[in-house]
Amino acid sequence: MPKPKFHVVIVGAGLGGLAASIGIRRAGHKVTILEQASQLGEIGAGVQIPPNSSRILRRWGILPAIESHSTAPQDIKIRSYRDGQVLQTQPLLPYCKEIYGAPYLVIHRADFHAVLVEAARKEDVQIQLGSTVTKIDFATPRVHIRDKPSVDADIVIGADGLKSICREEMLGKKDPPHLTGDLAYRITVKAEDMRKHKDLVELADNPAVNIWMGPNSHVVSYLLKGGGLYNIVLACPDNLPELVNTAKADLQEMRDFFENWDPQLKLIIGMVQETSKWRLQNSHEMYRWSHPSGKFALMGDACHATLPYLAQGAAMAVEDGAVLGALFSQIAHPSQLKDLLLIYERIRKQRTTKVVTGSTHARDIYHCPDGDVQQERDRQFREEEPFEGFPNRFSDPVFQPWLYGYDAYAEAEEAWATYLRGRFPGTTTRFRASL
Repeated sequence: MPKPKFHVVIVGAGLGGLAASIGIRRAGHKVTILEQASQLGEIGAGVQIPPNSSRILRRWGILPAIESHSTAPQDIKIRSYRDGQVLQTQPLLPYCKEIYGAPYLVIHRADFHAVLVEAARKEDVQIQLGSTVTKIDFATPRVHIRDKPSVDADIVIGADGLKSICREEMLGKKDPPHLTGDLAYRITVKAEDMRKHKDLVELADNPAVNIWMGPNSHVVSYLLKGGGLYNIVLACPDNLPELVNTAKADLQEMRDFFENWDPQLKLIIGMVQETSKWRLQNSHEMYRWSHPSGKFALMGDACHATLPYLAQGAAMAVEDGAVLGALFSQIAHPSQLKDLLLIYERIRKQRTTKVVTGSTHARDIYHCPDGDVQQERDRQFREEEPFEGFPNRFSDPVFQPWLYGYDAYAEAEEAWATYLRGRFPGTTTRFRASL
């Protein structure tokens, strides 16, 4: 008996929505993306693509296109804020390929997005722009769009980000983003300009993810655009006025805040002519991601937005899309749709919750104030072999393989096999439809 084909509507054409569209379309289903913007594009700067994400991109055949726009950092360097001393190093190249079979890359967000758009269109995903969702009828399901005809589907996936209309529709109430207490300055500097300063040549010529840790703040930097652009994110306490989430930065204020930091870093900050600062927000953990109707679910930042301190936000959204695609490749009967969404939620929610809480915990490690705890943290970095709970979570011998070794397709296929054996908790007897 041929497998059924469904029409899946995805709300949002960000990185997660595009990833889901590729995964589900490759499983043989019709996919329509509804995007409120009038033209496709992404703002922002750098995105890290760890092995748990690049493994999926390789499976979809788009890793070569990603790599053509990426830089492969050699390692992660943990530095002291005072003088830039390297406290600990985690190898990435060729380590990640050797251990996890997939590379660790960094890429400009706009390039990542463009590659996913092209891949989605090659898969014949339909992208409908200028489509602002106003309401969702979960029973049909039907998506209502401002000043345009509504769109019916078999399944609706809400991938509309942190400020999700889909999430509020499912909750039946307003659910604005929540403050984290942090903001970020996002800066890019031409690497060729950095090379004019002898003290910055090392940073400009050696691809690495550098992390400076300091009181209440930390800084992350790496090369983009094949080494032509240096990307810097400076995370520090949120001082934006209430209801203001983005503002043009006062350069002197930024420089004053980092006045006592590594002279190398201060040199880079001194080169900046203009930038903005962004409030870092996330969402409270949801009890459920899927609607009781069995015809709607959330994904990505719409249901598990996180602080960026484990560099896993985009990767988690790509994983969501891969798991959905893997499950949609297994479904044998329409009656299994509700169980499919429940399985997706169950296997993803536990992992993303651990990443969200881990990212918040990483802030406590990075932002430790000067004192006894900070001194012991730094000693562990310098002197100890990584152990479970090691302050650099990227080197933690338990956490690292859990994070980087994740195979979204294998996870989904194992869960579906468990379901077909009648052993997946919370599902119905609809697994018998495939027997």
